[in-house]
Amino acid sequence: MTRSVFVRPLVTGVAVSLLGAAVACSSNDAAEIDDPPPTDEAAAADAAPAEEAPAKSRVELAREALPAEFAAADALMTPEVRAAMKTLVEAEHDSAEAAIAAAVAGAHRKDEHRARDGFRHPTETLMFFGLTPESTVVEMGAGGGWYTEIIAPVVAQKGQLVIGTFDPATDPASMRSVYAARQQALLQRQPELYGNAKTFVLQDGPLQIGPPGSADLVVAIREMHNWQRGGNFDAYVASVFDVLKPGGTFGVVQHRAKEGTQGEDTADSGYLAQDWLIKKVTAAGFELEETSEINANAADTKDYKDGVWTLPPVLRLGDTDRAKYEAIGESDRMTLRFKKPS
Repeated sequence: MTRSVFVRPLVTGVAVSLLGAAVACSSNDAAEIDDPPPTDEAAAADAAPAEEAPAKSRVELAREALPAEFAAADALMTPEVRAAMKTLVEAEHDSAEAAIAAAVAGAHRKDEHRARDGFRHPTETLMFFGLTPESTVVEMGAGGGWYTEIIAPVVAQKGQLVIGTFDPATDPASMRSVYAARQQALLQRQPELYGNAKTFVLQDGPLQIGPPGSADLVVAIREMHNWQRGGNFDAYVASVFDVLKPGGTFGVVQHRAKEGTQGEDTADSGYLAQDWLIKKVTAAGFELEETSEINANAADTKDYKDGVWTLPPVLRLGDTDRAKYEAIGESDRMTLRFKKPS
């Protein structure tokens, strides 16, 4: 039987970094403009004013911002913070909830990540999915590491974290290359948390996540619209089913489209309908065990020209109607727990 759990979402202000506004949740890779120079540059300069340089793509902006991002991350890792990370990983907690809450409160977390806790409810969400210190957890598409930095210390001693990331050698004009560089830097710069983490490559089609039946929990958090956009939805769900143990959990958080809509029509806006998603996942063999409104937001109208990225934390329209979208907050999200039958 499927049960529903409701927790009223807390709406607070969200800090947004310049980098986040440029790249978060984006897979729209703009083509480079390569106009040839005039044959007689001096004559051309006399005849007409110089043309403006073409606007840089989000990928170019993101790549240029990476050194500053890495420097800020290194500055956060003071000896005191590294000592606190070691203590956090080695601590014994009375319950899984206490372990998760300690990770959420950890000094290693970025300020811009911590500022979004009020919309994302990480402790409640991970408890709903059944995370424990002994879990073998697969994170499908870690992005900027928002959940990675919470899950990693929980399972560092007794469990295992397996992270889906892109190939660092992928097309440099693709946003995937930026995510790969960011994830690689995260794992290398914080061995206290990620020393025993494993990775697998996200690619089109079926995935080689790990040995069949080896994972207790797989999480896909704000990810599945990308699967649909890339034509990988069914293949990825099948790969998740394969890697889970019988009785294992598939935990989903996803921007929620209006009911009755089809993923083929809404994925480009970042949203998927809950009934559509459930039908697709259960068709792959999963059972829907429970739903939750932990991450719901009734103020989200889901009808923005620039899709979910109109809302925080991306705020793609910049200062245009910024106060309006900040008042709405982050998107309305379904939170679902599926089970692989035992």
